[in-house]
Amino acid sequence: MGIVNLAESFSEFKEFKNINRPTMMKVLEDVFRTLLRKRYGDDENFDVIVNTDKGDLEIWRRREIVENGAVMDSLKEVALNEARRVEGDYEVGEELYEEIKIDDFGRRAILAARQTLISKIMELEKDELYKKYSDRVGEIIMGEVYQVWKRELLVLDDEGNELILPKEEMIKRDFFKKGDTVRAIVKEVALRNNTPIIRLSRTDNNFLAKLMELEVPEIFDGLIVVKKIVRQPGDRAKVAVESYDDRIDPVGACVGMKGSRIHGIVRELKNENIDIINFTGNTPLFIRRCLTPAKINSMDIDDTNNRVSVYLDPEEVSKAIGKGGVNIKLASRMTGYEIDVYRDTEDFEEEDDIMLDEFSDEIDKWVIDVLKGIGLDTARTVLDMERKELLRRSDLEEETIDNILKILAEEFEEYKIEGGGQTQTKGKVDNKKANEIKAKVEEEE
Repeated sequence: MGIVNLAESFSEFKEFKNINRPTMMKVLEDVFRTLLRKRYGDDENFDVIVNTDKGDLEIWRRREIVENGAVMDSLKEVALNEARRVEGDYEVGEELYEEIKIDDFGRRAILAARQTLISKIMELEKDELYKKYSDRVGEIIMGEVYQVWKRELLVLDDEGNELILPKEEMIKRDFFKKGDTVRAIVKEVALRNNTPIIRLSRTDNNFLAKLMELEVPEIFDGLIVVKKIVRQPGDRAKVAVESYDDRIDPVGACVGMKGSRIHGIVRELKNENIDIINFTGNTPLFIRRCLTPAKINSMDIDDTNNRVSVYLDPEEVSKAIGKGGVNIKLASRMTGYEIDVYRDTEDFEEEDDIMLDEFSDEIDKWVIDVLKGIGLDTARTVLDMERKELLRRSDLEEETIDNILKILAEEFEEYKIEGGGQTQTKGKVDNKKANEIKAKVEEEE
């Protein structure tokens, strides 16, 4: 291996993406000074000149010219007659410069130097990449999908660095193929076996916050502040915003004229519904806003247990709960309160309904809490709902649902009131309907 091959090696090294020229030159110089120390014992009187643009290297040996026979240290001094063999007009006291040819080190030493260079520069590049992306955590970046795997995507940034987008950090309706452009936030940077692993996310709350910052100038300028974000990625998100300027409507500014600002974000998030909420320190008012689009009649707040009971008209219950219970779950996370939803009906006594809490001896309390959490607080509301819909919304096991329906159906069939010396059936859910429910459950069993 000669000077030509070594120059080719330098041409390879200068292609590394994250290393600046001064750092590259310093690494190369250090490696060859190590080579000089191994060969000569000292590198003090050597100058190493590296040109990473051209891919060449020069090593010059510098010695002081002394009288013939007066050489005390051959590494630092050279006799006058020897110096004049190089150039005839040298005088005592001057310095002699001699170029050291790389071939003089021998093939084995040069190969070792090249391997050391590769190792050092690759380590340096990993360190630079780690530092670069550690400073960019929380920023949005764009990349190109390079490879699609079962559990993650390999994404390349504009410099060709490899980034990872795990499936669990993708919105459920995301679908990318090789060559697609993807936008995500840098969630974390970690080292694994000295290799930086850069993880991206599209489900992180900060991704939505940064998208809003890009789309809403008032947020970017600090006139509007995003107080809190809760999301069920791909389904629904709630964003609480507050304005520091009384002249600016934070909700209107975020939505934009005819939804122009929010629509771009919704498209990026695969049609995720975004509720923009005007933040307030008034807890009851904030709870009302978080349960939008439902309209609340009244509420009881238990600050000790961080629970709130809200009462709504029957037609508003489904709005408060939302599809799959998403709306009420996000409202609970936004407000910090566990929210219990109840139907506000003045004619409850006339309907002869029974509160689910009265079945606590036969039905586990946690099951009752699940049913109440999806707006079913009475026996009638449970029996009136289709079994298939009840399974979907409650996420309870089929056996549990069938047992509940059977218990409630039997109660309406057998619950009697004694008075006036006779007994009579109570409730508008008649025996025929109760028997139909029981028969259906027993048939499925």
